[in-house]
Amino acid sequence: MNPDQIDRAAAAVVDGWLRDIHFDALPDGAAPADLDNGYAVQARFAERLDTLQAGWKLACTNVAGQRHVNVGHPLIGRLFADRVYPAPATIALRANGMRVAEAEFCFRIGLGLAPGDAPLERDEIMAAVDALYPAVELPDSRFVDFARAGAAALAADNACAREFVLGAEVTGRWRDIAFERYPVAVYRNGERAVEGTGGDVLGDPRDALAWFVNECRRRGLPLKSGQLVTTGVVGAPLPIAAGDTVRADFGMLGEVSVTIADLPADQPLAANPDQPVSRGQEPDR
Repeated sequence: MNPDQIDRAAAAVVDGWLRDIHFDALPDGAAPADLDNGYAVQARFAERLDTLQAGWKLACTNVAGQRHVNVGHPLIGRLFADRVYPAPATIALRANGMRVAEAEFCFRIGLGLAPGDAPLERDEIMAAVDALYPAVELPDSRFVDFARAGAAALAADNACAREFVLGAEVTGRWRDIAFERYPVAVYRNGERAVEGTGGDVLGDPRDALAWFVNECRRRGLPLKSGQLVTTGVVGAPLPIAAGDTVRADFGMLGEVSVTIADLPADQPLAANPDQPVSRGQEPDR
């Protein structure tokens, strides 16, 4: 893709993001043919959006999710501070096409990690992490038929990011827990609806984080101190509708709740009286 094609594709994604609309495909001649081009579009999308980046998200770390969108590997997207909300949150579903909530383990980078060719071991990466949070993502794609869009287009589409609800920082001893067996339950309107374990996330959310860090290093993406990294859905995505209340129970690690509001289209995407989570980084230029 040449710079003009990348810019045209990114402009379409920005339009979908800001106006909460969906499309069948990117503009003619501006569809990324491979993952490298898809990430180039995503980077240009972030530049054009020009807002604080709170961190990163992983999509397709769950085998069932990979099969659903016909993608055989995880995808990386960006989290933006104006769409990250502290729990408990109230968020309007509006035109969200996916209409699901996903319980996720979220880490915070404490020590920045520069790009590099040599992969880091998981223990090295975890030593750079300074916090763990329970979280819930409300993803969406700008594509009407996201299941058929393909990996390159989904990368351009910021890996289906939309809203993100962050629970309280875990204060207990969490580094020694068996993440691969750690249970999480998700409730919809008080009824237990989804169960899973950390093993659903590439076998262990720490392994998902390690994959993410090394992929970023290989692609020349610096990871900055204070950035969040959410590692993908535990269990399965939970279908939601306006009026639902979702609670993700992470046991001793805490819980996250979000109420799905039914707001008019001219109201903000979030109806939380609190400000969005303000930690974030200036967008990379």
